[in-house]
Amino acid sequence: MSDAQVLVINAGSSSIKTALFDANLRETLRIEAAGIGTQGTIRVGSGTRHDLTLPDHTAALAAIFDALSSAGIQPRTLRAAAHRVVHGGAGLTASARITPAIRAAISDAVPLAPLHNPHHLSAIDAVQALVPGLPQFATFDTAFHATNPAVARRYALPDVPATANLQRYGFHGTSYAALVHGFEQVTGTPLPHRLLALHLGNGASLCAIRDGQSVATTMGFSPLSGLTMGTRAGEIDAGAVLHLVNTLGADAATHMLYQDSGLLGLSGLSADMRTLEASTSPQAQFARDHFCYWIARQAGSMVAAMQGIDGIAFTGGIGENDAAVRNNVLAQLSWLGNIPTWVIPAAEEQQIARDAITLLKDHTYAP
Repeated sequence: MSDAQVLVINAGSSSIKTALFDANLRETLRIEAAGIGTQGTIRVGSGTRHDLTLPDHTAALAAIFDALSSAGIQPRTLRAAAHRVVHGGAGLTASARITPAIRAAISDAVPLAPLHNPHHLSAIDAVQALVPGLPQFATFDTAFHATNPAVARRYALPDVPATANLQRYGFHGTSYAALVHGFEQVTGTPLPHRLLALHLGNGASLCAIRDGQSVATTMGFSPLSGLTMGTRAGEIDAGAVLHLVNTLGADAATHMLYQDSGLLGLSGLSADMRTLEASTSPQAQFARDHFCYWIARQAGSMVAAMQGIDGIAFTGGIGENDAAVRNNVLAQLSWLGNIPTWVIPAAEEQQIARDAITLLKDHTYAP
């Protein structure tokens, strides 16, 4: 493990997932902290687990670095820390070394991703405090979709101060970038000219990829829009949202749309596709049918954005593992003809490590 170089960090509100990659982009170790803010746990690899108090992200990362040291890897010998950052706003459209200016831009995007960016910043600051001088890099989930044309990104709203930064950003970009980068190696086939990519998991989206670039995607200003998801509503009329806000209040409406909707809301049972598949409840089957229907329906808009289709690729936990969902979607898209289809394992963490190593080699850091 002496050549392990880059620590990929994905910080959430109560957990931090890290994976160590060597110079050849092989994962060599995984360490996860859970229960931040309470009596937490550190899990090393697939087995060893330690219970300890984790009051904040700095304590959690200190425990992760201690676990690295116990595995024979001193944090100061790492080449870099590479962070997943959900939102880069309109300005951060490529992976970048984290400088004071980049950190400020990530902070400026907090209003666009209040549930995510603050925790990424906490992890960035914690690494800086724990291992001063360690180069840090960020890969943005929104960046891959910066190639969408203006007509795809702009909402039909007036250009006034209140609508500043209101646009379709799109998400899951790191997953789609990884899919594009590894497509030929995984499939043995050149990347199709027009590829419909489906990232299906608890969060789900579609992406129209033409010549390796995103030209349309189903998520928009937030990860709430688009497809039916585990607990998120997906496609919903803005008028219905306003009605919920007027009826329930903003906080309760927000909670419903993000936490109580989607597969969970439709089934009244679970947000987990495996649980729904095993259930005999009509509501559970309806939730699965709803999920597939809206994938197929919105796939038509992605095909229109590409002006045709040459291939379909499934990725993400559901996309990779639920054959019944794939077959349902493909049956509804049979009108497209005989389109080549692939299942490609998600590789977001490897993509984040690749971005950092590329920037280290090229010294192409953003200012």
